[in-house]
Amino acid sequence: MTAKRDYYEVLGISKDTSLNEIKSQYRKLALKFHPDRNKSKEAAEHFKEISEAYAVLSDPEKKSLYDQHGHAGVDGRYSTDDIFQGASANFSDIFGRGGGGFDSIFESIFGRGGGFGTRQERGSDFLYQTSISLEDVLHGKKMNIELEKNIECNICKGSGCKEGSSPKTCNSCNGQGQVRKSRSMGFASFVTVEPCSSCRGKGTTIDKPCSECKGNGKKKGTKKVEFDIPPGIDNGDYTIPNEGDEIPGGINGDLIVRIHVQPHEKFKRDGADIFYDQEVSMVDSTLGKEVVVPILDGDEKIKIESGCQPNTIIKLKGKGLPRMNSRGRGDQYVRIVVNIPKKLSKHQKNLLEEFQNSFE
Repeated sequence: MTAKRDYYEVLGISKDTSLNEIKSQYRKLALKFHPDRNKSKEAAEHFKEISEAYAVLSDPEKKSLYDQHGHAGVDGRYSTDDIFQGASANFSDIFGRGGGGFDSIFESIFGRGGGFGTRQERGSDFLYQTSISLEDVLHGKKMNIELEKNIECNICKGSGCKEGSSPKTCNSCNGQGQVRKSRSMGFASFVTVEPCSSCRGKGTTIDKPCSECKGNGKKKGTKKVEFDIPPGIDNGDYTIPNEGDEIPGGINGDLIVRIHVQPHEKFKRDGADIFYDQEVSMVDSTLGKEVVVPILDGDEKIKIESGCQPNTIIKLKGKGLPRMNSRGRGDQYVRIVVNIPKKLSKHQKNLLEEFQNSFE
């Protein structure tokens, strides 16, 4: 599972940054990570990431959705094609139109063939919410779930055609999936490109549809999905690619897994570190004592030094949570809470007074 980074973090800006400043920051990063300039293995992925962040944050409507609901608000409403196609004008403002402009820069990286004139159908994303324990964060967890969604037709294998037949090239658009319409207005003529109504932009038609899926190539069904929740995971949305609605001949949607880590009865978490309060009596804090404290995967013995003061912190190195996408574990911090009795017998009071007087 891959967690999307915060768009503002990706671009290194804040929510109050103006559109002009967003454009300036994006242009700087785009030139830095453009694969034609930067030959590192990670350059293309960085370029995609910053471009997606800019496509959303440069659009007022998408930015508002993202500010309110995060990635789920945008991913749940727009496909990747929608995001970039809607922002094409903003990219053109930065890189210019024509040669070397928006389409030529992104075509090879995002694999869009002839730019943004045509687009593949994309399946809907699915949101799945689950709660896990802090112990699950320590060890990771294997998930097996069943999703009701559109799946590929098992009879026609997604072709939409009756057995023994195949799709035919659309006569209306000659397989282009789009048609050009021209109209004249005075001395000017206007050309528009629209999806072909005969084949609905697919470029092919079906004369003999599959009886099971009625030519759609997909049908409602249930699919088992297995995935691993990795150790060290935190609250948030994580993406499992291509496990959303299935689109034969198109792009499958994604499964968005929303993780909620349940509060623990003993420990508190801060990133990879955990915190625990250990109560000791005032006598033990004065004289010192060895005590056993719980850790996430067992127990650990610690020594309370004589004269230990309230709120003393003892660090147990490497006893915290795994660091996601990194090596090692965080630490556990044990805070010593000195338990002062609220009620004392007369004998106990006399002993304490005698102890107090011994210092005079």
